[in-house]
Amino acid sequence: MRFTKMHGAGNDYVFIDCFSQPVPPNLGELARRMADRHFGVGSDGLILICPSTVADARMWMFNADGSEAEMCGNGIRCLAKYVYEHGICKKTNLRVETVAGIKEVFLEVEEDRVCKARVNMGAPSLAAKDIPTLLTSTSGDPNQPVVEVPLEVSGVEVRITCVSMGNPHAVIFVDELRDDWVVGLGPAIERSRFFPRRTNVEFVQVLSAEEVRMRVWERGAGETLACGTGAAAVCVAGVLTGRTSRVLKVHALGGTLELEWDRALNSVYLAGPAEEVFWGEWLLPW
Repeated sequence: MRFTKMHGAGNDYVFIDCFSQPVPPNLGELARRMADRHFGVGSDGLILICPSTVADARMWMFNADGSEAEMCGNGIRCLAKYVYEHGICKKTNLRVETVAGIKEVFLEVEEDRVCKARVNMGAPSLAAKDIPTLLTSTSGDPNQPVVEVPLEVSGVEVRITCVSMGNPHAVIFVDELRDDWVVGLGPAIERSRFFPRRTNVEFVQVLSAEEVRMRVWERGAGETLACGTGAAAVCVAGVLTGRTSRVLKVHALGGTLELEWDRALNSVYLAGPAEEVFWGEWLLPW
C-alpha cells in the first residue's frame, strides 16, 4: 500500500490516496501502527483522500491513537495540495468533504506547485451543548458561550474558553508557556469529565493584539507542533476575551499560521504552509 507523508507547520500526517487504491481495512488499528514514531512511519495521525459525491474530495481522518476525528485545518490544506499536484482535481478553489461539513480551500499556485493554502474553517460553535462541554457560562445556560470559566484540574485552577471548529477545543491563556501546563495539565483536561467527547487543549501566551504563541495538547495525539483547528479556536477565544484582534498570527512550535475571523461572514479563515515530505510503501500486514 502506497502512502505519502505531509505536514502543515510540523503537524504531520500519513496520507493514503484512495482514488488510486482501495480503502484499507481496520483503519483505527492501521492509524495506530502507521503513526507510531518507532515502529511505523511516524505522524500525528492518518488521513485518507477519498472520492466524494458532494465535493471534489473527501477527508477521512484518524488520530494517532486510532480514534476518528472530525476536522483538521493543517491536514485539509495538505490534502488540497496533494489533490491539485497529483492531478486528482486541478482547481485552485477546492471543496473538501469532512465529518464537520464541506470546507473550501483556496490554493496559491506557482509553476503548477501549491505554495500556500487558505481554508474556510466555517463558523465557530460557541454554545456549551455544541462543543460539547458540561461546563456552563456564568448564567448556567448551555446555549451560551463558555468564556473563561474556572475549572480545577490536578489541584490547579485554570480559566477555560470553549470553542468548536467542528471538533472541541479548550483555550487557556497563560503568562508563559511551560511544560507543566501543556504535558502536565493537557492530558487531564483532554479527558476531564466536563468534556464528554474529550477535547483539544490550547495554551496561549499573548504577545500583542495581532500575535500569540501557542502550544497544543491534541485529543488522541498528545502534544503536536501545530494544530489548525486549534489556531482557529485561539483566534475566536482571543476576540471573545478581548485579548486579540480578528486578524491574528499564531506562532506554534512548528511554524506560523495566519488567522482571520471574518465579522461579516462569521467564518474563520486559516492560511499556512503545506509540504509533501516523502512517499513510500507500507509492507506490514494491514
